[in-house]
Amino acid sequence: MTASSPQLGRPVGASGEVTRERITAAAMRCVAEVGYAKATIRAIARTAEMTSGSLYHYFSNKSDLLDATVTRIEEIAVPRLRAAAGSRTDVIERLEAVLDASGELMREYPHLAAFEQEMRMAGSALPLHSIFREVIGDAQRHGALSRDVDVQGAADALYALSRGLTAQAASLSPDTFHATTEAAKRLIRGILLPAHGE
Repeated sequence: MTASSPQLGRPVGASGEVTRERITAAAMRCVAEVGYAKATIRAIARTAEMTSGSLYHYFSNKSDLLDATVTRIEEIAVPRLRAAAGSRTDVIERLEAVLDASGELMREYPHLAAFEQEMRMAGSALPLHSIFREVIGDAQRHGALSRDVDVQGAADALYALSRGLTAQAASLSPDTFHATTEAAKRLIRGILLPAHGE
């Protein structure tokens, strides 16, 4: 077998869990690169450098595989995003910390933004929205946010901002994405534009 030939099964010495990780990473990359519709089991198996038959040993179909990929991303991302939100007390600083943690995830997992975008268009979404809702809800309960602010509406607005940043992360250089995130943080703080008369 040549180095570029698909593997017939899991690599020698690799556990089933390691092979599943390799497959879900390949699924994320494949969906990000060719889109949800074109990310067939055959294409994902090729990305994972294995045969379709070997992949079916771990996942029964594409839906099962992509559900597992989303679950794996949640296992990685949600604890980090929650920890970021919990690392500050000021509501603005908590939101900024979540945006920073999200940016770090995008840098560590370069296919994450495009994968998330494709999955969202296919009707699935990663749970960043719920984290924004928790931060806004906590702020309102503790009196840091006016009672007349609609928590759901504020969370929706922040989620839309975050999704826009995610879409940008899929196409911008890391430096440009960082500058875009910094501008978004200034928007949240209300300091992007100078006050009247300055």
